Order: sequence, then structure tokens, then C-alpha cells
Amino acid sequence: MFEMSREEFDDAVRDALDEIPAELAAVMDNVVVLVEDEPPPGEEDLLGLYEGVPLTERTDSWAAGSLPDRITVFRNPTLEICDTREDVVEEVAITVVHEVAHHFGIDDDRLHELGWS
Repeated sequence: MFEMSREEFDDAVRDALDEIPAELAAVMDNVVVLVEDEPPPGEEDLLGLYEGVPLTERTDSWAAGSLPDRITVFRNPTLEICDTREDVVEEVAITVVHEVAHHFGIDDDRLHELGWS
């Protein structure tokens, strides 16, 4: 397990978000990215989670009063599988891309085919 402060981890998530191409970032709609220390109970191995309605499934009536979609990156499970700062940065980047892809409607099977799972 690699030790990293919450601030350093938050910076790694921010850096990963900054790497999203501007064209994609511009069309991300009503989504917030959060960092939590632990995933939900029973999901201890989870590094990230997308909760919301993918852009591909939204209808015209979706936006009325809808809460933002949530992408959560889980700090402790990520640190648990990493040995170096570089490992953490790489794993966070992969997790962010994976969860953002879900926002765009890309499922786990397709992400696996693309090498992002």
C-alpha cells in the first residue's frame, strides 16, 4: 500500500480530469466528480463508481430537476493496490477515464475491449 495524503490524491484526480480532451469535456453535462475514502459496503475492491443517467440514455424531459451525475473515485482501495506515486497517478487516470466513459454511455464490455477496465 502506498501512502498519499488526501490533498495529493485529489490533485491526481484533478490532473486526470485535465487530461480529458477538451472536445469531450465540453460535452460532459451535469456531472460532478468526487473523491471518497471508501466505496459502498460490499464493494471494497471498487476504485470508481459512476451514478447517473448516461448521455446516450437521456431524453428531453430528463433535465427537469435532475441531480448531477456522480463520478466517485475511491482513495483507499486505489492506494491499497499501488506501490508508488506513479502507480497511483496511472490508476487514477484509468479510473477517471473508465467512469467518464460510463457518463458517455460506454459499458464495461466495450471498455474492456478498448483496454480501459
